[in-house]
Amino acid sequence: MKKDRENMTLEISHLTGGYSSIPVIKDVNLTIASGEAIGLIGLNGAGKSTTIKHLLGLLRPQAGKITLNGINLAEKPAEFKKLVAYIPETPVIYPELTLKEHLELTILAYQLDTDKAWEKAKELLTMFRLADKLDWLPVHFSKGMQQKVMIVAAFLTDAQLLVIDEPFTGLDPLAVANFIGLIKEAQESGKEILMTTHVLADAQKAIKTYAILNQGTIEFTGSLDEIRDHYGLEASDSFDKLYQLLYQEQKNA
Repeated sequence: MKKDRENMTLEISHLTGGYSSIPVIKDVNLTIASGEAIGLIGLNGAGKSTTIKHLLGLLRPQAGKITLNGINLAEKPAEFKKLVAYIPETPVIYPELTLKEHLELTILAYQLDTDKAWEKAKELLTMFRLADKLDWLPVHFSKGMQQKVMIVAAFLTDAQLLVIDEPFTGLDPLAVANFIGLIKEAQESGKEILMTTHVLADAQKAIKTYAILNQGTIEFTGSLDEIRDHYGLEASDSFDKLYQLLYQEQKNA
């Protein structure tokens, strides 16, 4: 059955929250439509991780709401979370489980059709050169291999929203290219993607729109060229200068 893309949207509306009574993020508004990928960029401490934790339901908002395909996270958390897959910056690996058991756990958690899921898993495992490591325990995995396990598990699901946090750390160039290819395929199939990253050289191969999070607020959203214009950057300037400008804003606030 063809999906109705018009009803597939992530909406973050007037989101305020943090870890105490003092908010880290303040009135954050962001919409990601079906087939759209947005990069969330900003300095350390700008609120990127806090935004993600609210999106995953790990923190309760002080104000605002988050909906996905019309499902309100606060009202229907279980239903909302079934539509979300997460690739963390630091891989979450269970030391006593083999690679195969990690994937079996993913299949159970998302209630996937076992045969179809393993068919897809074999393609992903081959792509990331993990097909012969199903019986390996995490102690034998490098940081890059652990990151690949997270990528395989996330793309194994049929989640509508992919939340990806600093994914390029530890990946070799071939894995980066394959990962970017998966992001493009996900967009073509109508999924929504939110990625945080500082590695814009890789990210821009798949993501065209970026939201600048500065001091807990989304300051600007647009393409990298529009961001250059907004912040007065020259075409020859690297985006390191953007972070310098954001730091100066923070100091002067």
